[in-house]
Amino acid sequence: MSASLKKILEGIPQEIKKIRIENSHLTELPPRAFSNVSALEYLWLNFNNITVMHLKSLECLKDLLELRLQGNKLRSVPWTAFQATPALKILDLKHNRLDVLPEHALRYLPNLTYLDLSSNQLTVISRDVFYNWPEKKAGMSSNAVLALHDNPWMCDCRLRGFVQFIQSIGPPLILMNSYLTCLSPPFREGKYFHEVELHSCTKPVVSATESNVTVAVGLNVTLTCLVHSRPTSAIWWTYTLKHLRAFNVSTSHVSKDTAKSDLVIPSVHIMDQGNYTCTAANFLGNTSATITLHIRAPSTMASSFSSSFSREDPSIDVRIAKQTVYGITLEWYTVTENPGETWYTLHFGKYDSKKEMIYIAPGINSYSVNDLLPATKYEVCVTLRNQMPQRGQCIVFVTGNDISELEQREKLIHIIIVVCAMVLAVPAGMYACTTETRFNCPWKCPDICRKKRKAKTLRGVNKGSIFDSLPSGSDEGLCQQDSSDSKRNLRVFEDKEMTSKQKSEQSNSADLY
Repeated sequence: MSASLKKILEGIPQEIKKIRIENSHLTELPPRAFSNVSALEYLWLNFNNITVMHLKSLECLKDLLELRLQGNKLRSVPWTAFQATPALKILDLKHNRLDVLPEHALRYLPNLTYLDLSSNQLTVISRDVFYNWPEKKAGMSSNAVLALHDNPWMCDCRLRGFVQFIQSIGPPLILMNSYLTCLSPPFREGKYFHEVELHSCTKPVVSATESNVTVAVGLNVTLTCLVHSRPTSAIWWTYTLKHLRAFNVSTSHVSKDTAKSDLVIPSVHIMDQGNYTCTAANFLGNTSATITLHIRAPSTMASSFSSSFSREDPSIDVRIAKQTVYGITLEWYTVTENPGETWYTLHFGKYDSKKEMIYIAPGINSYSVNDLLPATKYEVCVTLRNQMPQRGQCIVFVTGNDISELEQREKLIHIIIVVCAMVLAVPAGMYACTTETRFNCPWKCPDICRKKRKAKTLRGVNKGSIFDSLPSGSDEGLCQQDSSDSKRNLRVFEDKEMTSKQKSEQSNSADLY
């Protein structure tokens, strides 16, 4: 029967001994599917779409001799279902998706003489599956045939017993295809079972190449651990700031049973100091090794686009790490005796206005501020909890003018120069400086001044503002200590601030510059 059936027909005559349903749309074998044909001896259900075989699907078939389920989509078989078919001799399950064969699989098949499990997804099998099969019966010398080829065998220590069984197989058990091949691990791919020698499984042993590593701030460092195990272990690293700073990990094999795992930390910061634990695990257990990273800080910690207060203990380094269309992301680093218990206070608001205070929990070192207004001067500070910001602990920045063209919307919020753009090497359109360095930048960047000496002077101040006259990323004309243009620009800036303060007392508009 090859009709497009979707379920087993009812009313099949009781005397039927052979049923063949192939190339149909059967998706399951329901409970007691053939209970009305108890005399059935041959059941062929090849090339259907059967994905489920219920535990009681073979009930009442005590005389069944042959069951063929080739070319279906079975991922598992309820092997205890064969308690209802003690006379079964042939079981064909090739070209399915079976990936597990339990040790008790053949317990209820005492008369089985042919088992085909080829072309499935079997990777590991215990030799005990076939320990008592075929059963030795007095006066009987019939052979049993087993097919296991074309499976993705994983030839590691877990398959050791099964490989030894295959290598020693002989009558009365006959292997249909004795050339079983490995698919994994990669160094054994394509090898025949009789060519491989497998060892016993072992729990992972993890060791660190160096247990203590010291590196200077700003340098790259690689932490390495070696893992010896059978089978191959899963390896991972844990460290305090993993949820904030996830570093790259690479794993390679040094030998068949030894793997090397490297954790790469680029441009280390003071906050990266601490313990880094390498852990390996397989089905036998897990072990770990810890590497302690020490950071050697320079006498003064200063970086572009940041406000550092290394004068104090503890020190905090804060910077604007990222800008979006409508906001910025702040990032800060600090060194304290108990980083897991250190709270921070973020002070944020318009310059010379009351600041909003945001409390940051321990272990967090970034915060995003959104909904910034265009053409507005802001100030942001990070302090220890309940401390007020001091001079030199704040970043001051100014956002650009609103741009009406929709296609230039991404330029709406960008940080432009306050005074000292020449000391900053940051993404285009983003500038900031600390309150302490606002008026002494010409003395701090002689190298940049010399590089820009031949550049053209800045364009004249337009109708909008002195800040809008500066092109994004420009530092021209700002480093000439005695330049009349620089002084005039500074006076215009101060006049603008005074005018803005006077206007704010008479209106509700935002503080501009």
